[in-house]
Amino acid sequence: MSPARLRNDQLSGLMLFALAVFVGWQNRAYPLGSLQEPGPAYTPLIIAVFLGVTGLLIALKGGASESLADMKWTEGKRAALILVACAVATYALEPLGYRITIAALLVFFLGVMERKKPLMVATVSIAFSLLSFYLIGTLLRVPLPVGPWGW
Repeated sequence: MSPARLRNDQLSGLMLFALAVFVGWQNRAYPLGSLQEPGPAYTPLIIAVFLGVTGLLIALKGGASESLADMKWTEGKRAALILVACAVATYALEPLGYRITIAALLVFFLGVMERKKPLMVATVSIAFSLLSFYLIGTLLRVPLPVGPWGW
């Protein structure tokens, strides 16, 4: 199928399938285990299989969607900005710590991109960063970066 005739949903389905193949390939490094005692590769492999099947179904049934050549990318700049913000947050996570990075990311998303009221932005950003750190870091005991000031 030529790129001019490729449809939006077909490309999305193929991308999901490619992601599933990549996850399945990377999953080889971990032991699979058995049904009675699953190893660390068991759940990611199941998710990759379901994602791959779903991607193929979307690609096969996506003939009715809009053609890629006809598609207008009205939100392209916004999507690129979100991607850049997430990349910056990824690199800031270790030096700044989880709570500060997540709060700053939410301030950017809600305050700058969505233009919400400052009180709501501050409340949601602070509450989410603190409560999610408490849930993930304290209750679930997943080590999260704390940053230079222990925050």
